Amino acid sequence: MSAKGFYLAQEGHTVNILPPVDITGGKVAQAFSMANYAHVSILLQLGVSAAAFTKIIVNACTDAAGDSPTAIPFDIFTQETAGASKDVLSGRTPVTAAGYTPSANDGIFYVIEIDAAQLPAGKIYVQLDLTNGANSVIASAAAILSGGRDTSDQSLTVTV
Repeated sequence: MSAKGFYLAQEGHTVNILPPVDITGGKVAQAFSMANYAHVSILLQLGVSAAAFTKIIVNACTDAAGDSPTAIPFDIFTQETAGASKDVLSGRTPVTAAGYTPSANDGIFYVIEIDAAQLPAGKIYVQLDLTNGANSVIASAAAILSGGRDTSDQSLTVTV
């Protein structure tokens, strides 16, 4: 990475793992492979919510279909204050495999950080699992992979 920053599309890889959707009843995002990347930052954005959804869980899986999911610990940075500055995150908070209970505020977001070295043996896919009951919550998520082994203008898919 140079002092001027980096081109996300060339030096990283972005996956739209959960297009904006109502997560009533819960949603499991698209699983993606970390086989060729050292780190992922997942940006989870929440819009309007009737009430807080239940949990933010991260699973390690064996394939892009999300088979054999195992909940794993992760680090999270939060922006949970309604009406607050939309670019000020909390400090790092370690989260156990049991997951994180989100805020009920509207217009908030989370940054989830995971290193590939944290994944259990044989489980190179990561999947975001948002558990929820009957509360209407609008959410979206994108995975930003970095530390790639082979980077270029067009990176290869990580969802197959």
